Amino acid sequence: MPLEIKILDYGDIELESSFLVLGHNCGRTRRVLTLGFLILGGPYPVLVDTGYRSNQIMETLGMRGLQFHENMIENQLARHGVRMGDVRFVCHTHLHIDHAGKDDLFPMNTTVVLNRKELEYSVSGLMHPQYPAPDIKHLIDRLHTKSALRFLDLEITGPVELMPGVYCDAANAHTEGSMNIHVHTADGIATICGDVIYDFNDQIVNPFNEIHDAEPRTTGNHGTSKRAEKAAIKKLLSSSRYLLPVHDRPAKVEGGMVVGRLHDQVPGPVVQSLPQRNWFPA
Repeated sequence: MPLEIKILDYGDIELESSFLVLGHNCGRTRRVLTLGFLILGGPYPVLVDTGYRSNQIMETLGMRGLQFHENMIENQLARHGVRMGDVRFVCHTHLHIDHAGKDDLFPMNTTVVLNRKELEYSVSGLMHPQYPAPDIKHLIDRLHTKSALRFLDLEITGPVELMPGVYCDAANAHTEGSMNIHVHTADGIATICGDVIYDFNDQIVNPFNEIHDAEPRTTGNHGTSKRAEKAAIKKLLSSSRYLLPVHDRPAKVEGGMVVGRLHDQVPGPVVQSLPQRNWFPA
């Protein structure tokens, strides 16, 4: 049975727009999705990212959480017939406030998988408010519990196979320890890319304030260099059939270009096709 990815809706966040796309609509509030991803079709369910802990915790960043009963992680999993205890691995693209807030709801025999550098980065103070104490302290409890945590050293090893058809790879963008999760589906590689991309339209399709051909716009929230951010986006566009960020709907990619958008599963029907550009008129 080929692997497929189900999209989980953990609720929305209201925040300042230029946080998402550098320099875009500064001072204006924008509402965005917060998604998780359930990988099915393998020997056991694998979950990528767990959303934010509560609406209240988002206020510590000056943001507004909009999480309701239907967005609770147990309810989102139940839509696909999966219980919390069924999940074998919880993988994290990174450990920011809106990605690792529900790990403590999973039993200790569910293994949390992360890039070792990301846990180190989370306690460096370099992006301190985005790594809240309850989330990181729980991971320290897992650190001292047998098999509750798995470290990857992706900058040294290169991609690591988590299970057949699922590979973890260093993202080299957003945070120092971010990772991408590549899933081999029946229709090509689908990459869960965390926050390397926030907004397909304003970063890639019509990149805000960029004049060079095929030059992506960076997010307004990253701990690496502009060069690294742009290169990481270009690498994703050149290597994956589908891209799945946490704060925008998935995209289908052909020839390094976004050609369509999807909704609640990958691979799945394209719900919005983008018109081909007529670069060279007759």
